[in-house]
Amino acid sequence: MSLTNSQYDQLQRQYDARQLHSQHVMKDRRSKLFALYPRLKELEDLTASVSVRQAKKLLEGDDTALSQLKQELACYRAERTAILASAGLDEQYFEPPYTCPDCKDTGYINGRRCHCFKQAVIDLVYTQSNIKNILAEENFKHYSFDYYSSIEKTPATGLTFRETAQLAVKDALVFIRNFDTEFDNLFLYGDTGTGKTFLSNCIARELLDSGHSVIYFTAFQLFDILEKNKFQKDSDAASSLQNIFDCDLLIIDDLGTEVPNAFTISQLFLCINERILRKHSTIISTNLNIDQLSAIYSERILSRIMSSYSIIKLFGDDIRLQKKKLQLSGGRPA
Repeated sequence: MSLTNSQYDQLQRQYDARQLHSQHVMKDRRSKLFALYPRLKELEDLTASVSVRQAKKLLEGDDTALSQLKQELACYRAERTAILASAGLDEQYFEPPYTCPDCKDTGYINGRRCHCFKQAVIDLVYTQSNIKNILAEENFKHYSFDYYSSIEKTPATGLTFRETAQLAVKDALVFIRNFDTEFDNLFLYGDTGTGKTFLSNCIARELLDSGHSVIYFTAFQLFDILEKNKFQKDSDAASSLQNIFDCDLLIIDDLGTEVPNAFTISQLFLCINERILRKHSTIISTNLNIDQLSAIYSERILSRIMSSYSIIKLFGDDIRLQKKKLQLSGGRPA
């Protein structure tokens, strides 16, 4: 995943805070231990002074200086170890309490991101996605075709509602598999409760788990942020705006539930067009059909969607209502 500057800075501050915490812990440990065992502080000072003294001798040509230094340091270490042992401690006590001992809380090992940094990226994008808790349930593991009719057929293709849903999931999996190599966008439409949001969340879960940044907004939330940024100069909205344009995947859910006006139409075009130019993928879900979309938003927006999005239509009865009825009856979908 390619982090935005603000995301990278946020993670770097976390790692800086970890290192600062370790330094404070070590300083506190040393202070308390030296107070109880003053000889430990003396040994530390002696180690420093003898190293400097023997280094000078070595530079002056004394060939015995190095062996003498090793002997003296070995004596100091042995005494220090004995004192620590009497206190029930070992040399590890003077090691910083790193959260990740592999990278020593730097986030990098030999110039490459540590496993802890990679996990921190995933945790961050999950937190910023706005759907972290929802995705625990709405993912491919919980996806069921049982709510789609295996009898009713779509007029245009002759496929059953269930076969259409299966094809939609297949297209979604291709979208995920090719996400890093092929630029694509998805436009999901159909009646209320046909599984558009659920499918979007399944895609989001897979991409978040692989470290991609995914941001979810309802259309109302999206336009509220855009409005605050433009007219109120809201700092939080400005930060969110950067994520809207820079995240790997933006999900705009329930387009058409907001109150459309000249502002929302212009901002929707800006958002769609800017993300296309940056080759950052977008998923739009809506209850509107293509004709309604054109009538409400404009031919310009429809043109961008038709030319740059894969169009997926879902058919079926409201799954939410089906689930509610099944909960009340204790049955299973047909």
